[in-house]
Amino acid sequence: MNLFLKAASYIFHPLLMPILGTILYYSVTPKYVDPQLVRVELFAIAIITILIPIVIFFLLKNLRVVETIYLKEVKERKFPLMIQCILLLLIIKMVFDPYEDSELYYFFVGILFSAFSALVMVFFKMKVSLHQMGVAGILMFLVGLSAHFKINLLITISFFLFVNGWVASSRLNNDSHTYPELGVGIFLGALPQLILFNLWL
Repeated sequence: MNLFLKAASYIFHPLLMPILGTILYYSVTPKYVDPQLVRVELFAIAIITILIPIVIFFLLKNLRVVETIYLKEVKERKFPLMIQCILLLLIIKMVFDPYEDSELYYFFVGILFSAFSALVMVFFKMKVSLHQMGVAGILMFLVGLSAHFKINLLITISFFLFVNGWVASSRLNNDSHTYPELGVGIFLGALPQLILFNLWL
């Protein structure tokens, strides 16, 4: 059981959520998109949201700014979240167009608002669950896609409802977060996506 719970923290790591959301979008969209363009976008997102943060993490670790990749202490989160906001801005400006790729463009704007909100919380010495924030954002994005394209994504949405509970149980089991931290994580992940529905739904 412990292995099952721990697996959620790795499978649904916050760094993987942007590319997971993009893959889910291209899996369900009825729009025709050039497969080569999809590969280029996924490659760019993988580099910007996964590879670069990992490299920066090892740099910060060598500088003793952070101790572990789990960022257990609130003070450890400041620089990684600042860098994440900059990288998300890079994706918004260079990878997606607000007119041609409105769904993904605003999905990443929502992720940026979530990351920035988590950063603001750090300055108030408050820790939120980044894992919970990530999966809640994906869940809300799927709800929006289902309504936007008028397609039945009930099974996928139900799965991510389960994932939200799985991730929450995992973080509690590892003593990584408290119930309020998980609740705030869900709120900060889902609310920006919900608000931005007005711009693309």
